[in-house]
Amino acid sequence: MIYVVRHGQTDLNKEGRLQGRLGLPLNEYGVQQAEQLKSELRHIRFDYICSSPQERAVQTAEITTGMKAMVDARLDVFDLGEADLLHRSEVKLAGVVPDSAIYQGVEQIPAFIARVFAFMKELEGRYRTSEANILLSGHRCTTGCIGAYFQGIPEDGNILKHSSDNGQYKTYTWRHSSH
Repeated sequence: MIYVVRHGQTDLNKEGRLQGRLGLPLNEYGVQQAEQLKSELRHIRFDYICSSPQERAVQTAEITTGMKAMVDARLDVFDLGEADLLHRSEVKLAGVVPDSAIYQGVEQIPAFIARVFAFMKELEGRYRTSEANILLSGHRCTTGCIGAYFQGIPEDGNILKHSSDNGQYKTYTWRHSSH
């Protein structure tokens, strides 16, 4: 079973700011959310724990499991470029992401999906036939992208429809994968 966890709350989440690679660690409530996940998942013995390199995701994975998380850059948060840390109300969007014609350094959606899917294909190749319990810790964008790996990319292209709220998780099994 694959457990896909979105990191707990940070002060930037609470303030309504975009949080990318300049993000903050968990705030007190975010730590409580991770502790709640730990309680909910206490009966699961995890065989593999992997996280985005962002501190908030690593903290969530490690609090939840009590184990050291492996970090993989392919699970990193979508790069928001110059829009990182701006308040949601002041950001000009192109669809669901900051407009790359306005903000330098915004990652291209196809490149983001390709890197997350490459991670998932590698993970599936390694664990598809096993009964391993896998915890993946990430962000709104990565939890949405992993959901799209299993459930398909929505017709409108908005993979965020598959994402989890802060401190929440979704489960998947390999047999539902179309890859």
